[in-house]
Order: sequence, then C-alpha cells, then structure tokens
Amino acid sequence: MHIEGDPIEIDTDKAPWRLWADGFGMVAIRGVQIIVVVIVAAGIIWGIQQLTVVTIPVVIALIMAAAFAPVMRWMRAKGVPSLLATLLALLAIVVILGLIVWLITWAVRNQWDDLYSQAQEGVQHVIAWVKTLPFAPDQDQLDEWWTSIQEFLTSAQFGSGALAGIGAVANFVTGLVLLVTVLFFFLKDGPQLWEFLLRPFRGAHYARARRIGDKTVATLGSYIRGTAAVAFVDALGIGIGLLILQVPLALPLAVLVFLLAFIPIVGATVAGILAALVALVANGWFNALLVVGVVVLVNQLEGNFLQPFLMGRSLRLHAFVILIALTVGAVLGGVLGAVLAVPITAVVWGAIQVWDGPTTPARWARRKPDVTDRVSSLPGATAQ
Repeated sequence: MHIEGDPIEIDTDKAPWRLWADGFGMVAIRGVQIIVVVIVAAGIIWGIQQLTVVTIPVVIALIMAAAFAPVMRWMRAKGVPSLLATLLALLAIVVILGLIVWLITWAVRNQWDDLYSQAQEGVQHVIAWVKTLPFAPDQDQLDEWWTSIQEFLTSAQFGSGALAGIGAVANFVTGLVLLVTVLFFFLKDGPQLWEFLLRPFRGAHYARARRIGDKTVATLGSYIRGTAAVAFVDALGIGIGLLILQVPLALPLAVLVFLLAFIPIVGATVAGILAALVALVANGWFNALLVVGVVVLVNQLEGNFLQPFLMGRSLRLHAFVILIALTVGAVLGGVLGAVLAVPITAVVWGAIQVWDGPTTPARWARRKPDVTDRVSSLPGATAQ
C-alpha cells in the first residue's frame, strides 16, 4: 500500500526503457536511425532531381571556380582588381569551351560527306552479311520495320517527343545562363560567400567547417586540373594514332576522347569503341583492330604512369569506389551524373580526412595500427 509522501519505487528490471538497453534494443535504435538517414537522403536527392535546372549549374560552377581558384589568387596577389580578374577568367573559360565546340563543328562539317558515303556503303555490306545468316530477316520483314519507323516519325508520339526536345533546349539555355551568372559570383566573391555561410559556426565547429571548405576547393581544383591534363594527353596520343591510320573525323574523335576522359574508367572505353566503329565503317576490320590497339596502348600508358603522377594526391579513391560512384551517378543523373559523381565522392572523402584536424581523419576512418606496430610499442619490445 502506497502512503502519500513516500517515494514511489520503480522496478527497473520491468521498466519500459529496459527494452532499449539490451543488445537487441541497440540494434533497433540503430535501425531507426538508419531509416531516418535514408529518408532524409532520399528527400534531398528527390529535391535535387526536381531542381536540376538550378542544382546542376551551381555544382558545375563550383567545380569550375575551384579549378580556376589558383589563377584568381595569383591575379589578386599581383594587384589585379577582383572584377577584372573575374572577367579575364570567364573570358578564358569561354575561349576554351568555344574552341572545343568550333573544332568539333569544323571537322565534322568538312568530313561529313565522305563519312556519310562510307557509312552508307558499310551499312550495305553489313546488311548483305546479315542476309547470309540462317536467322536473318527477309525483305518483307525489313520493309515492315521501315514502314513502322516512318509511321512513328509521322505520329503524334514523335511530335510530343519533339516538343519535349524543345523544352529540354529551353532548360539547357536557362541552365547555361544561370551557370555563367553563378560562376561570375563564385570567381569574384567566392571567399566572402563562404565566410557568410560560416557565420552560424563557432569555435571547433568553425575550424572544422573552414578545413572542409578549403579541402573541397583544393580537391575539386586538383581533380579537374589533373583530369584535364590526363584527358589532353589521351586525346593527343589517340588523335595522332587516328591521323596516322587515316581514320576519318580524327580531330572530332580526339576531342571526344578529351571530353569522355572526365568519366573515369568508362569514358576511355566508350571513346575507344566509337573510334573503332568509325574506323570499321570507313577503313575495314584491320584498321579498326589497329585503332583498338592504339587506344589500349595510350590508356595503359596513361593509367600506369601519367594518372598516378598527376592525380595521386588529389584523388585517393579505390577503383571499386569509383565504379560504385559512377553507377549511382549515372542512375540518378545520367551522363552528367556520372561525370559529377567521382569529384563529389572525392570531396566527401576529403572532408572525412580533415574532420578532426588538418591531417587527422574522423575517428572511424583512421587507419588501425598493424600487429607489428602494436608489438613494437609494448614496454621492453626491441626493434628487429
């Protein structure tokens, strides 16, 4: 019987919170936490996908601003006004991108007639070879397929697709204008913008946010500059090989190799396949095999010598991690997602590496000492 004023005794063994204190309860708590994190991450990804016209230009502008950060610091150190330095950097970016587009357009326009006639002849050879196979379609089936293609091109479905293409072009123009505008402000007022975002942080949290920001800029800049250098060497080597083998569209293919090199592992493979297909259509099987040999040789030299030298310090990611990042990026954002996946992953890993100090990773990411280190640290242990 409980008397008023006496303390209420609670049987702790039967208290409700005891259910969360054992091992199974800890697993349940961790499961709930993981579910919450997954829901938040899914919401963030969904929001980014709904606002790609904004998020993608901002991310690309951040990467390009990080790549040109050393140039901006050098010009400011030389006394160049911030506005003039920004305009010069933007002009350099526009000239580089415009030169790439002009090279592709000029080379394709000059060689398109020859390539079209060679492609038509190659397709006819392929069709003639297919007809010799036991499971080859007959002429009636080919005519039926061609009629279906013509009906699709004149259908309302194709028209809606064309309208969707017009909408995509409009979104691209809008994103391009936003990209240039955001890049201008990142180049001109990047440090001030970052300092404004750090205002809510104090003490150790401010120092950590500062380290993460500096590491992000350094990682993105090093990655883009290193990848550009590697891509240039790949394009130069493969381009020279294509010119020697007299493959049509050698210059556009070399530029395409440069662009696809920004997609690690997969980009080089795709570029090699395209170059081999062009050589196959234009010059035959033997020439295509020689192109494949050139692509493999250049990629091996780049992967074993040049890439570790240029990017060994800027991108310390295992090939397995890169493949997973590429897959996730391609699923979520297509080709552009695959391009951005690796630098974003490198930034996340870089932030983990400076989480607890300039050279101190987060506790869970620190390297464990091996057995010999632990034995040598014991009292009385002697080095052998």
